[in-house]
Amino acid sequence: MPHLNLQISGPADSELARRASAAVADLTVDVLGKRRELIAIEVRFVERAHWFVGGRSLDELGRNSFFLDISITDETNTKDEKARFIEQAYARLSALIGEVHEVSYIHVVDARAAAYGYGGATQEHRYQAARIAAPA
Repeated sequence: MPHLNLQISGPADSELARRASAAVADLTVDVLGKRRELIAIEVRFVERAHWFVGGRSLDELGRNSFFLDISITDETNTKDEKARFIEQAYARLSALIGEVHEVSYIHVVDARAAAYGYGGATQEHRYQAARIAAPA
């Protein structure tokens, strides 16, 4: 049930948004083992003149950047899986966007199950309900 926020430098580009969201959705399924039908992704574009690294705008630097924030339920993925996700997401987004500044961040947020959910139910509630319903 991950929720992803992806910010990309540059003017709004529907095709880039579609391709980038597909790439991170694929990684979320393939690397983190999440269910595709529960992945929600928001893509926003930020003008390069309004994005700063080291006190200089990306316009000045002649570079692009991105920030990917993904919330997953705590204790559902290992350190290695998260590291692999970050490595592969950086590579795929860099290839799609081009001229990416190294200071482009990916943040995997381990959200507590009792404080995170969708459809009006927490992940903790879903976990406990599944345990109760499981045959002994």
